[in-house]
Amino acid sequence: MKNDRYGQACLLSDSDYSKIRKQIKSKKYKLLLDLAWYTGERWGALVQLRKDDCYNPDGTPRDCINFRASTRKATPDGKRTTRQVPVHQVLLESLHANFDDSTSPYLFADRTGDKPITLRWADMILRAAVDKAGLSALGISTHSTRRSFITKLHRNGTDLYTIKKITGHKDFRTLERYVEIDYDRVKGAIANL
Repeated sequence: MKNDRYGQACLLSDSDYSKIRKQIKSKKYKLLLDLAWYTGERWGALVQLRKDDCYNPDGTPRDCINFRASTRKATPDGKRTTRQVPVHQVLLESLHANFDDSTSPYLFADRTGDKPITLRWADMILRAAVDKAGLSALGISTHSTRRSFITKLHRNGTDLYTIKKITGHKDFRTLERYVEIDYDRVKGAIANL
């Protein structure tokens, strides 16, 4: 658990996600949280999304969200790769409800429209919503959505090879740090011997 921003990000339950989402007043920032929840991408890449990474030229949502290599975290060898994530049905509805036809190319444009919002701004939005939801003691951070996404995939029976493909991890050692294995699952595995 995170303590004063140190340690591993807290896992979010579906209930936690809903409580946090209800505290975000802006539809645009609700979409930011939805994208984080249903794609598992890092918030640094999320805030840099362009409209054409999520929407077709006619304004309809794309089938996959495109996270450009230039916006994603580099691997230890310095390489960045583009990641495409299929759109979940709930995210599709959120994208439909939040199409913005402003002239800014960014999905989460700053006030000028010339640049995306900063990661720091997105972090402040999340922290304020977490505080209002009464969840600040849990150690929730922007990385909680990525960790929760990966753990949920694993708990729902998705094999690690598929999760690795979805998340863009290059090796299993890094991926393993995201997966939370609870004691009941360990106990059940032993019982199935």
